[in-house]
Amino acid sequence: MLFSELGLSPEILRAIEEQGYSQPTPIQEKAIPLVLSSRDLLAAAQTGTGKTAAFMLPILERLKKYANTSVSPAMHPLRALVLSPTRELADQIGVNVKTYTKYLPLRATTVFGGVNMDPQTQELRRGVEILIATPGRLLDHIQQKTIQLNKVEVLVLDEGDRMLDMGFIQDIRKIMGMLPKERQTLLFSATFAPEIKRLASDFMKSPQTVEVARQNATNDQVEQIVYSVDAFKKRHLLTHLIKSRDMSQVIVFCKTKLSADRLARELQRDGLQAEAIHGDKAQGARLETLAAFKEGKLRVLVATDVAARGLDVTELPYVVNFELPNAPEDYVHRIGRTGRAGAKGVAISLMSPEETRQHESIEKLTKLTLTPQTVDGFRPSWMARPNERERERERERERAPAPSKPEASVLAGSTEGVKKPMNSRRSRKAKREVPALLLPPRYKVEIIR
Repeated sequence: MLFSELGLSPEILRAIEEQGYSQPTPIQEKAIPLVLSSRDLLAAAQTGTGKTAAFMLPILERLKKYANTSVSPAMHPLRALVLSPTRELADQIGVNVKTYTKYLPLRATTVFGGVNMDPQTQELRRGVEILIATPGRLLDHIQQKTIQLNKVEVLVLDEGDRMLDMGFIQDIRKIMGMLPKERQTLLFSATFAPEIKRLASDFMKSPQTVEVARQNATNDQVEQIVYSVDAFKKRHLLTHLIKSRDMSQVIVFCKTKLSADRLARELQRDGLQAEAIHGDKAQGARLETLAAFKEGKLRVLVATDVAARGLDVTELPYVVNFELPNAPEDYVHRIGRTGRAGAKGVAISLMSPEETRQHESIEKLTKLTLTPQTVDGFRPSWMARPNERERERERERERAPAPSKPEASVLAGSTEGVKKPMNSRRSRKAKREVPALLLPPRYKVEIIR
């Protein structure tokens, strides 16, 4: 199927063709017609399969009738609201929307926390038809009366499961209460938890459900590798892998902001261009670091899970889980940063013995067997070396009793020529071999007359 068969206008088709879009992905092929029919939609797909275009392209088709070039803010009321859990994801959606509206006079802007509100306020007061926002910053603007929600026709909750994980449920409910009851609600996510389905039942009317892959499935285009390693050797193994595999671009995920900062400093000492990105960084610094990484000026981007849902780097070849996440769903999103839009990628996880539980949870969620491997020179201390295993087998064979082989004369009932068995204690002593190093030293006695 081609995009031209989905009922999109020439202006939208022209914009996406310039971006190299020719055939829709499975989620786009199934979701776009349903969104165009004004039905509520609950959609799940693997991360990196084009969910943003799946909801934004039909929204633009629906809002095309409102497109105008008037400078009056009254001619540009808010018609579509997209809620995002993270700043990075909101910014990425905003970039895509500006690309899709290249030939449509529809205004769009993005608002999120961590930056000055004044430029956002000025943009909103000029009027926008499409707003991409994080829940907290949107409520700030609502409180300052710089945005009105009374004409919103379409609401999109992107990465709804992540919003719940980050504690946005009360903010979402508050925003929902300010929206018109007659609206179209779209919920897109890479994973569907039971909480998401309960959220859908609260705010959606008989939603259509679209799943293009089983829940919590990982991308088949991503090769997944797990290496067993001692925790204190992880950083050395990471440096070895980056250099030996010649990783030109890699995102390395840590669980905490502190460990991300520390790892970035250690990689810098190893001679690698590395920077950390997490929630404590100023938004300007985060955007600057991300831009440098996308442009190839930065080789290693060390990130916490705050970046797992919003980073979109074209043809990113590698992702490394320096620390396995506590929530197995985060593993799906982390490795989803690579292998996007049909490209191939490699996801490497470094597992210490303390992370066995997380490893088992990931296998259970993804229904995959991820057998840990080892790297020469970084074999974990809890694993026996190959020669040690051979010596252990040899010791077991020595400890095993030898099978008895009676002589023919004994079997015949004759005892002639058969030696009496030695006392068992003396026999054990006779057979025991004492290492030379354990024997008492021999002293040379010199007699002086």
